[in-house]
Amino acid sequence: MTTGRTVAKPRTPSSTRRAIAAATIGNALEWFDLGVYALMAAYIGKTFFPGGNAAVQLVQAYAVFGITFLVRPLGGLVLGAYADRFGRKKALVLTIWLMVIGTFLLAVMPGYATIGFLAPVGVIVARLIQGFAAGGEFGAATSFLIEQDDRRKGFLGSFQFASQGFATLMSAGFAAGLTASLSADAMTSWGWRIPFVFGLLVGPVGYYIRRHVDEPEVAQEKQSKSTPVRTLFRFHWGGLLIAGGALVVSTSLNFILQSLPTFAIKNLGLDDSLSFVALMITAAILTFVTPIVGLLTDRHGRIGIMIVAAAVIGAGVVPLYLWVTTSPSFLTLTVTMTILGLLKAIYFGALPSVMADVFPAHTRATGLSFAYNATVGIFGGFTPTIATAMIAATGSPVSPGYYLLATASLSIVALVAANRRRGIR
Repeated sequence: MTTGRTVAKPRTPSSTRRAIAAATIGNALEWFDLGVYALMAAYIGKTFFPGGNAAVQLVQAYAVFGITFLVRPLGGLVLGAYADRFGRKKALVLTIWLMVIGTFLLAVMPGYATIGFLAPVGVIVARLIQGFAAGGEFGAATSFLIEQDDRRKGFLGSFQFASQGFATLMSAGFAAGLTASLSADAMTSWGWRIPFVFGLLVGPVGYYIRRHVDEPEVAQEKQSKSTPVRTLFRFHWGGLLIAGGALVVSTSLNFILQSLPTFAIKNLGLDDSLSFVALMITAAILTFVTPIVGLLTDRHGRIGIMIVAAAVIGAGVVPLYLWVTTSPSFLTLTVTMTILGLLKAIYFGALPSVMADVFPAHTRATGLSFAYNATVGIFGGFTPTIATAMIAATGSPVSPGYYLLATASLSIVALVAANRRRGIR
């Protein structure tokens, strides 16, 4: 094994701002495209899948949505290893182009009525490309951000999740605006394509910014034989478990937040566009509060703040679910999602930097990408199924809250391990 060390150039405020913009704009675009698909699933199902049963078409559309979770761990390993071996910047440029290709396919793909079975096949291919790109985005972008300045890694890393909040804000804004202004027929015919066209317009901007930023210079331990993937699974299982465990409650809560508007529409009789507005308010909180929390954690420590937030999430979800189901209204839904959004922002303001700190630099992007995508695939991808099954089994609409309590407990254990075994504060 040989070890080399680069001499870091001084970081200026302008270079740090460019780095934040490069990671944030591209990351927001990628998560925007993923989020739009979920919100437009009903119209996509009618366009690309045959049959007159709207429920079956929706299930088929969501099944294609779930394909991204299957391919994301693979994308995380391949693109994460690429980032560790050849640089964060090259990986970020590659991921944004892959996402643009997938988005282009979705935006222009003719429907089933025009090209038959090639339509759903084309959608599947597009989603596989997007999932592969998203798999490598988290590790490369988070590594790129925190390696800008070791003293501000809580604040810089927080833009990883702030950009995801901004993506949710944009996708929910499109959903609310389009459903309020267009008829159902217009939405099915062409309206659902508008957000994807917007994504295509933003893509080149994200590429340009990423192409013209400096690569962060960090101490890199270069191994002459081992690859990042081999090294990760041979020596850093503990880091994978800690990083994935810390992410569990945030991932589960994220999918609960995304499903609450749909739950309110279908089961509580709330208006479609108003429910999407509630999601927009939550997304705005995640976008703007998360960096503030990241800044505070650089000054006051990360683990303690996150443990308190996880404990409050676990204890507070059941009462909030009970309130919104017994007193259904736009106000109760908005207040519930606002509280949960604030708790989530407090928890994951420092989460990217904590996850990054459990891995050495030479496997950081690979470890982050795999831990993130495996956890999201297991706990995020199956959270809606688990929540639905719990409601069906118990007959209680508040039962998903107990699932959140379990995941919060698991994350607290992981955070304690990060503090005691890795010395992360």
